[in-house]
Amino acid sequence: MAFLEITQRRNFIQKSLALGCSVYLSPFFMSAKTTSRFYFGACDWSIGHRAEPEAFQTAKAIGLDGLQVSLGLASNNMHLRQRSMQENYRHASKTTGVKIASLAIGELNEIPYKREAITQEWVHDSIDVANALGCTVVLLAFFGKGDLRDDPTGKKEVVRKLKEVAPKAERQGVYLAIESWLSAEEHLDIIEKVGSTHIKVYYDVANSTTMGYNIFEEMKMLGTEYICEVHAKENGKLLGKGEVDFIRVRDVLNEIGYKDWIIIEGAIPKGMEMKEAYQHNLHFLQNTFQS
Repeated sequence: MAFLEITQRRNFIQKSLALGCSVYLSPFFMSAKTTSRFYFGACDWSIGHRAEPEAFQTAKAIGLDGLQVSLGLASNNMHLRQRSMQENYRHASKTTGVKIASLAIGELNEIPYKREAITQEWVHDSIDVANALGCTVVLLAFFGKGDLRDDPTGKKEVVRKLKEVAPKAERQGVYLAIESWLSAEEHLDIIEKVGSTHIKVYYDVANSTTMGYNIFEEMKMLGTEYICEVHAKENGKLLGKGEVDFIRVRDVLNEIGYKDWIIIEGAIPKGMEMKEAYQHNLHFLQNTFQS
């Protein structure tokens, strides 16, 4: 999409908000990447195996369809960049039947993309890794030290870096997905300034609820043009027992035409075993989203 089209799209959303309207996205704005059903996965760090291939066996035991896997840690030099490690992950996926849903660079919370030069190398290489693993989404995290709220200088640097790496993402069919505390409009502002169709939003319903955003209107605003994957999360509670109305989430995702990965993060009550919590969370999503 050209820069002018992105600008026109953002102006349309702003006018709709001013009128207090719910934006319904027609098929013109829907991604061509739709599937016949939802798929359910988990973050490798949420099931106790951050950046470890053992996550696949645990995911299989839970009954998950797939995993969001970490590129690695600073301490292992983002080890999924190694071909031998990529082969380990492909083998683990094949033998367990657990798919690789997407990639994530969680270390950006501690080593911020907005400030540290090494992070551009990680993001650049993550595009090749995503292709090697057969997935198309790379989550870029902007929490902790990487928080972009009230940081225009940080946002400007993120835009500069994304402009630099976006052409490679476009050529290789990979989407770089921003997950942050920002509102939908703030995400759109960054995407507009980068001017690439391959910069998208990783939408976390719990994070946005915590920030006080109207997640249902935000998801309609962004649509499948900008939302490339979704986190289902509750902080310290099981899914369905917290603040997020997942029935309405389901209805909105159906409305905008999203049929793809829903990745569970967190949602483990204090004192509850991870496997028990995640089996509950998985059953809850299956019963809610597949009904």
